[in-house]
Amino acid sequence: MAFVASVTLGKSPYRESEGRLARPMLFGKRDTKREAFERHAERAFSSVFGTALRLTRSREEAEDLTQEAIVRAYEAFDRFDGSNFKAWILRIVTNLYINKYRSRQRGPQLTSLEEDNVIEPMSVESEIPDRQLFDGLVGTEVENALRKLPEEFRLAVVLSDIEEMSYQEIADATNVPIGTVRSRIARGRAMLRRILENYALKEGFIKDGYDL
Repeated sequence: MAFVASVTLGKSPYRESEGRLARPMLFGKRDTKREAFERHAERAFSSVFGTALRLTRSREEAEDLTQEAIVRAYEAFDRFDGSNFKAWILRIVTNLYINKYRSRQRGPQLTSLEEDNVIEPMSVESEIPDRQLFDGLVGTEVENALRKLPEEFRLAVVLSDIEEMSYQEIADATNVPIGTVRSRIARGRAMLRRILENYALKEGFIKDGYDL
């Protein structure tokens, strides 16, 4: 199977110039499991790689994390319940990052909301991010702002507002209670708005006096 063969041979299945999965020559005979996995994996690949890149903030580490997650997912595919492949594989990505890649991150460790004992508003699942602020901004500015968030808040915002995972799916992926997920999303969104406010005002996307 092209996709599995690519990652198990240590090659990146992603071609930046094409923005999609590479399709090398097929290795060996296809079987039902591989065909099914390939269909799911190709549809979810951009989310897997994008999430890995936003978490690691390093293209090289994101490629390694993506490759390992895909191999792990293929090995565990028999246990996939068939309901939501993207959420399932992003849980694998998140767990791998937390357990393995987090310790490699450069820079000082940032304290969490729970450690600070800060009381924050709880985000409700039906709430959407501030579209007036975010829709007008250049993608690179939003990505740069995301990079500045403490990792637990960045992870919650990425999974919720970019990958559109449910609060329960995020709780399962990060192994924290839903209440913690809600507080991290609310705090992360507030941080993101503050980071982007000066840029948005300067570029005229919002007017002075706009209440963030």
